Amino acid sequence: MRYLKWLSMTLCLLFVISVASPVLAQIKLNYSVFFPAPHKNAVLATEWAKEIEKRTGGKVQITVFPGGTLTPADKCYDGVVKGISDIGFSVMAYTRGKFPLTEVSDLPLGIKTGLVATKVINEYVKKFNPKEFDEVKIMYLHGHGPGILHTKKEVKTLEDLKGMKIRCTGMAAKIVQALGATPVAMPMGETYDAISRGVVDGSMAPIEALQGWKWGEVVKFTIENFSSSYSTGMFVVMNKAKWNSLPPDVQKIIDQVNEEYAEKQGKLWDEIDKAGRDFTLSRGNKIISLSPEESLRWEKAVRPILDEYKKNMQDKGLPGQEVLSFYLQTIYKYQR
Repeated sequence: MRYLKWLSMTLCLLFVISVASPVLAQIKLNYSVFFPAPHKNAVLATEWAKEIEKRTGGKVQITVFPGGTLTPADKCYDGVVKGISDIGFSVMAYTRGKFPLTEVSDLPLGIKTGLVATKVINEYVKKFNPKEFDEVKIMYLHGHGPGILHTKKEVKTLEDLKGMKIRCTGMAAKIVQALGATPVAMPMGETYDAISRGVVDGSMAPIEALQGWKWGEVVKFTIENFSSSYSTGMFVVMNKAKWNSLPPDVQKIIDQVNEEYAEKQGKLWDEIDKAGRDFTLSRGNKIISLSPEESLRWEKAVRPILDEYKKNMQDKGLPGQEVLSFYLQTIYKYQR
C-alpha cells in the first residue's frame, strides 16, 4: 500500500510538471513600435513577432504595442535600455546625437530605394560594430526610400526653390537650406493642413507620404532630386540583459528571422513608395526628373553636409571618413 501510494504521488507530480513545464519555459517579451497599428510597418513588425513564436514552437511570445502606446517614438530607445520594453522599433534621428557615427545613414547620399538603404546600413553595422549601440542587442536596422521634394509649384532648377518654404525635420532641414529654400520644422501630422493653407509650399519625404499622409491631395509636383535625397535610419533593438538571458537555440532562431526580415523591411519601404507614386499620378500630379546637369548642381549644393559630418566625427575621434567612404562604395555596389 505504501508503495502504491508513493507511485500514485510520483505519477501525479510528473503530470503536474509535464503540464506546467511549457508555461514555465515560455518566454514573454513586449515590443514597442511607433507606427500606428494599420501602417504596413507595424503589420510587418507583428509578422516578425509571430514568426519567432512559430519557429520557437511557442516558446517565445511577443506582444506588440503599436502607435507608441508603450513608449513614445522619441523615448523608445531609452525605454529598451531601461527595460520598459524588451524590444523597440523607432527612428534614430528622434534621439539625435545618441548615434553620431550612424548619422551617416541620414546624409544626402543619393540612395534610390529603401532596400538599398536597408542593405547598406546593416552592412555598415556588421563591419564597424559602432559602440553607440553597446547598450542593446541590434535585431536589424533599416531605412526608408529616398526623401525627395513634393511641392505646390513646379521646380526644375535650384533657382525655382528660392523663397520657397519647405516643411522638413532633422537632416532634411540642412538639405533644404543647402538647396536655397527656407526650412520649416513641423511634424508629419501637421503637414497636410500647412500645405493646403499655404503655410508652407511643400515638404521633403519619401514618396509614400503622398498616399500614406494624403499629401498627393495638396501638392501638384514631386521632384526626383535623387542626387540630394536622404534616407532615415531606423532601428529594431532588444534589451541587452533580456537578450543574454535567452537560451542559445532561441537566440539563433531570432538571428535567422532578423536576417530575413531586414530584407522584407527594405522591400516593404519600396512597395509603399510605389503606392505613393501611383496615388499621386492617379490624381494628375506631375513627377519631375531633373536633367543630368541640374542633378549635378543639386549634388554639389549638399556636399558641404558630408564634409560637416566628417569633421564632426573627426572631432569626436570617430572614423567618419572611413564610414562615409564605405557607405558611398556600398551604395554604388547596389545601384550601379
